Amino acid sequence: MIGSGGDHGRIGQSRSGRLHGPGRNIPKRRRHMLIRCKRALLPVMAIIWGTGSLAQTYPDKPVTLIVPASAGGVVDALARAYGDEFRKLTGQPMVVVNKPGASAMVGTQMAARSAPDGYTLLMTQATSILNGPLMTKKMPYDARRDLAFITQVGTGNLVVAVGKDVPARNMQEFIAWAKANRGQVNYGSYGVGGTAHLVSAYLSSSRNLEMSHVPYPGEAPEIQGLAGGAVQCAIASAGALAPHLASGRVRALAVIADKRLAALPDVPTMAEAGLRDPEFRPQSWIVLMAPAGTPQNVLAFVEKTSRDIIHSTPMKARFQAYGIEPVGNSSAEFRHNFEALMPVMERLIKVSGAAGE
Repeated sequence: MIGSGGDHGRIGQSRSGRLHGPGRNIPKRRRHMLIRCKRALLPVMAIIWGTGSLAQTYPDKPVTLIVPASAGGVVDALARAYGDEFRKLTGQPMVVVNKPGASAMVGTQMAARSAPDGYTLLMTQATSILNGPLMTKKMPYDARRDLAFITQVGTGNLVVAVGKDVPARNMQEFIAWAKANRGQVNYGSYGVGGTAHLVSAYLSSSRNLEMSHVPYPGEAPEIQGLAGGAVQCAIASAGALAPHLASGRVRALAVIADKRLAALPDVPTMAEAGLRDPEFRPQSWIVLMAPAGTPQNVLAFVEKTSRDIIHSTPMKARFQAYGIEPVGNSSAEFRHNFEALMPVMERLIKVSGAAGE
């Protein structure tokens, strides 16, 4: 029976088994439809509740950060500094895993195939997501499809350097020397298809130098090859070159930047050195990504946390030491910049002649 006062509106059942109260006016067919809808929504609600729970507890265990580069390079150093700050903010350690090889594609593929749960992230140079796909017909992954864009960590300004035994003090002297020794000069790079490789290849082809390319698995071994005389020329980041420049084992000829670097105030830009081709202006990105399918609210958490880390005082000091300009933009801005740079790099690959290597 329908009681009065506080019992008003309650759905009960009479002795005959019939519903009374508000539910008695619902037709039987409609009532069954509502029951079916509720049952259909249960899995969806479970996913929503589960995802929300993940966001509230994430991270509750160590996070793996894959770095497709050898230990000792700038990306590796930044990744470890980032991991330290991540631990301070979240209370969970970040384990850096170095997976160099195949122009950073080995580590990038590993990240793309990892579980999309937020516990595997990728910090890499743009080579493996941008340049590589433009040069390789059969890629084992598609960055647009298999990876989630989080943020651009920083932009690296590259330096053209030579070994101490090369008798050149500026770019014009180097070009003249390389022409006089055409076919006998080697240049190193830290990965086929990387910005350093493409600019070096363009320098060789556009100035008819016929230099030979010697690829290395990472920036650290590339610079060791330059310092040891295995290659005579190499393009690398200012931070990675710094100790070798200080020791006198290598010499900086020019920086690939719009203005001189604070860390190398006496080294001219490529334009100042007389090389004003637009192909001598690209910069090297360091980016943060995750496997596609990672829950959106986890990605949002990592994006916000990463932007806080990138703009923190400790990281700013690291960026300056390595000659990297911090970025820390939104995932949407990162994606937009990626799409905008694609045709630029496509042209550089074409004019450099590197696509056939």
